[in-house]
Amino acid sequence: MQDKTLIKWLKEPEEHNYPAALSYLSLLYKESEAGKLAKQLKTAVISSFKAKDIFRASSLSLLGISNAHVKRDKEKIETGTPLSPLLLVRDAANGKLIIADGYHRLCAVYTYDEDALIPCKIV
Repeated sequence: MQDKTLIKWLKEPEEHNYPAALSYLSLLYKESEAGKLAKQLKTAVISSFKAKDIFRASSLSLLGISNAHVKRDKEKIETGTPLSPLLLVRDAANGKLIIADGYHRLCAVYTYDEDALIPCKIV
């Protein structure tokens, strides 16, 4: 049986993750709503969900290693560099989860362990 790769995480998302989340959310929501969600993400507590469950709830497909961002995040995992927690938004109106920031990190982690617990902030 192969040992699972240890995936390290930061205790909190990096500061640059919040403007990235706002930028993405601004494509889906009016600017005022996107700003409100981004602000809520900043103050949300960290919780954890399995990689496979985040994928299922988001309805997104897995990006492969050919994606430069996924490749970079896999290299971080291999070198023991901690990853930033994901920023997630529950879109109750459409019954799915929005990965506001961290999609590439999620894809990289999933390639190592679909059952990995991923720290997230979720609103």
